[in-house]
Amino acid sequence: MTEYAKQFMLLLMNEKCYDNYFVDFDFFDGDCFKALLSKGLGIGIIAGSVLVKVPQITKILANKSAKGINLFSVCLDLFAITIHMAYSFVSEFPFSAWGDTSFLALQTAMIAFLVLHFGGAPAKAVAFGAVYSAVTYVLMGGLTPLKYLLIAQGFNVPILLLGKLSQAFTNYKNGSTGQLSAVTCFMLLAGSLARIFTSIQETGDQMMIITYGCSSFANAVIVMQLLYYWNSDKKSSGKSSPKKASKAKAKKSD
Repeated sequence: MTEYAKQFMLLLMNEKCYDNYFVDFDFFDGDCFKALLSKGLGIGIIAGSVLVKVPQITKILANKSAKGINLFSVCLDLFAITIHMAYSFVSEFPFSAWGDTSFLALQTAMIAFLVLHFGGAPAKAVAFGAVYSAVTYVLMGGLTPLKYLLIAQGFNVPILLLGKLSQAFTNYKNGSTGQLSAVTCFMLLAGSLARIFTSIQETGDQMMIITYGCSSFANAVIVMQLLYYWNSDKKSSGKSSPKKASKAKAKKSD
């Protein structure tokens, strides 16, 4: 039993830290604490990513509408996520440092599919799914050299910012966040902020750190818009209710 417990703990820390904590009972080793915290955060982010965009997907399905969701923004976001996933996989970084992107890529692709489907283009939705699956295989199946993935990863920052800020502009133009899910947006912001720390601790890759920093900024803009338009929608609905009541009375009198 003790051996199984040790093997489990070694998934979260190296042999040196295990000895520090469970042999020498040294609980004040800063490096081991940061490593353990990073690994725990990474596993937590991966667990959360399994469902992070599910509220967005269910909201679209429930309303049978993707109104207010910018397809261009979704596709750019999907491109950035997929390149990041492929770069991390081929670079052989620990799964705890990037595993969430695999679930995010699947869910983002599903959102793009639904936007096309409910936008009146089901054939394009099916074609999109087939093309995306093929591209993912080319990037992660050993057919794309790491040096090309590194170049593509370098374009991730402007692409990510363009994608997110395109959605922000759509929100501003519509005066509403449409079918955007508040739960999804808040979880994406929390995850990107936590990933800055895990990237520093587990990979030390400057490109990954910069990417997550920019992602946090862009996600924060969307979250601030959600809060702003949420309050605005409440005020406008409160103001419109007397008008609705008067119209209802007029219909009754007729």
